Amino acid sequence: MEWSFQTAEELVAALCAGAVTSVELTDEAIARIERDDKVINAICVPDFDRARAAAHRADQARARGEDRPLLGIPVTVKESYNIAGLPTTWGMPPHRNYMPAEDAVQVSRLKAAGAVVLGKTNVPLGLQDIQSFNEIYGTTNNPWDHGRTPGGSSGGSAAALASGFGALSIGSDLAGSLRTPAHFCGVYAHKPTLGLAANRGMVPPSEPALPADLDLAVVGPMARTARDLTLLLDVMAGPDPLTLGVAHRLALPPARHERLCDFRVLVLDEHPLIPTGSAVRAGVNRVAAALVDGGARVERHSPLLPDLAEAATLYMQLLISGSVARFPIESHEQLRTRAAGLSADDQSLDAVRLRAMVFSHRDWIEANNRREVHRHGWRQLFAEFDAVVCPITPTPAFPHDHNPNPLERRIDIDGVEYPYFDQLVWAGLATMPGLPATAIPAGRSPEGLPVGVQLIGPMFEDRTPLRLAELLEQKTGGFQAPK
Repeated sequence: MEWSFQTAEELVAALCAGAVTSVELTDEAIARIERDDKVINAICVPDFDRARAAAHRADQARARGEDRPLLGIPVTVKESYNIAGLPTTWGMPPHRNYMPAEDAVQVSRLKAAGAVVLGKTNVPLGLQDIQSFNEIYGTTNNPWDHGRTPGGSSGGSAAALASGFGALSIGSDLAGSLRTPAHFCGVYAHKPTLGLAANRGMVPPSEPALPADLDLAVVGPMARTARDLTLLLDVMAGPDPLTLGVAHRLALPPARHERLCDFRVLVLDEHPLIPTGSAVRAGVNRVAAALVDGGARVERHSPLLPDLAEAATLYMQLLISGSVARFPIESHEQLRTRAAGLSADDQSLDAVRLRAMVFSHRDWIEANNRREVHRHGWRQLFAEFDAVVCPITPTPAFPHDHNPNPLERRIDIDGVEYPYFDQLVWAGLATMPGLPATAIPAGRSPEGLPVGVQLIGPMFEDRTPLRLAELLEQKTGGFQAPK
């Protein structure tokens, strides 16, 4: 029997029943990677010798009667996580030889749960792109169309899952970096509530792996089913033992409902700042139809929805000002001069991003205060709805575009070009207020490319969109392996 596309849940059951060993699963995964990854290039740092040793230990542990959540399950890890003994580069050539001494907290949790780490997955330079290519490891291709991107920055993880390279993966999300690759590759991902999962050790190379409360950025699970997402989130979730974990214990509330007919869902497919491509709109409508067919209460409009244009503006302000603070730009005075030269009437997202590059602390505080108003608006909305269904990006996976100046790139939406980074507004809808969002497959485009949507849920009620994803999977079919 071939195991590569079985779910983690199915593999756990097979291991418990003695139908397969972890060594057999690991050997099959490694053989598939060695055969198929030459054209995909998802696994940029293989760790096969240690994986085989870990699989052998997992089989011994199971023989002793041990039972851990991921005992013996082959998984992959995004390159940006520290793993002792493997390079962490974030795709940045000056750091190609950086070797951390300790595992990231999430890698430690994977190993403690019994997972077998096959290796690391590819990322874009500095995790700063919607694609996954860099000078060190090259370009990762979409398993559905090698001429297209698998997304970024967790593109290697999504491509690995779609290709059967391990049952699970862990990634991160600041600008849709979990959800966009899932959407482009036809798999599942969950962006947890901000702060739900500890991020220590998911840090730029050579920087100390200290506990930090990051703004906007989260770490989270990727899988081929919704139930596997929940399985992996339960391993990842919880505060850092060095900080909040000293006093806090995790107690996620259960999903609001167990039956599809009890869910109240707001469906969105239009954004005031960028059009939704026809293929993605069709995916949203497929999910909406499945909800209606399952008896859910579905609405297309609500006066409780926070203003989408202001939400996108706030997101870009917080994203860009924070990114520039972490990755200093030498020409700060030139940027200040350019920003001062903008017309006051120019409220385009390009202008918003330029102004955010020279934000003062006072500017950031003002934006943060307006974010709190939006968070309160979402609390009010989630008193009337259980989830929001909407796009992740306006299009399916787009062709590779390696123009070194991303500001010159364009995204083609049904034949009309728009600024490349404007496509982030849908991802930012959940990121800016820190809400959980689950990316699920929603069919195929006319060209046969995967299309996904996101299910946004109430803050710290991550099990609600995850349960809704599970129920929708039963009606829409979920993951399909690339032909």
